[in-house]
Amino acid sequence: MRRRTLLKGAVLTGGAALGAGYWALPAGPRPAAVSLEGARQVLADLQGKTLQSIRGWSPSEVFNHCAQSIDYSIDGYPELKAAWFRHSLGPAAFAVFSARGAMRHPLDEAIPGAAALTEPADQASALQRLQMAFQRFAEYRGRLQPHFAYGALEHGEYAEAHVLHLYNHLSLIRIA
Repeated sequence: MRRRTLLKGAVLTGGAALGAGYWALPAGPRPAAVSLEGARQVLADLQGKTLQSIRGWSPSEVFNHCAQSIDYSIDGYPELKAAWFRHSLGPAAFAVFSARGAMRHPLDEAIPGAAALTEPADQASALQRLQMAFQRFAEYRGRLQPHFAYGALEHGEYAEAHVLHLYNHLSLIRIA
């Protein structure tokens, strides 16, 4: 009986937290459609422009970070969160992001085990790296690797995750 009560409490608390998280996410305009094509157009529009970050990582670091995430979805993440997380809280968080059409996460938190965000160092090359990562992902038809936090995602879900991830990071980047 105690176990059942504990499980009910955990489910209700988790549901309340996810519901609150849903409403806490931004619902305003996005830079473009939540699609690979939309993201690629946003990136194309940034080419040749001098960008600055209002805080945190430089634009080059942001582009490298987003490219890493896309590449890891194909090649495998260097470290994964615990299996229980990837089968419970991670997918629940992604479901909230997907339902809201927006993501919010710490914008200066590296992917666990990922390489430093220093290469390429210049903005134009880092932007090109990100554009190439999106192109590679769009063309990829093989089995995708589990996301380090969300677990197994289908191609369409991963595409949405990558686009929402990019848009979240772009919220701190401005044209200089």
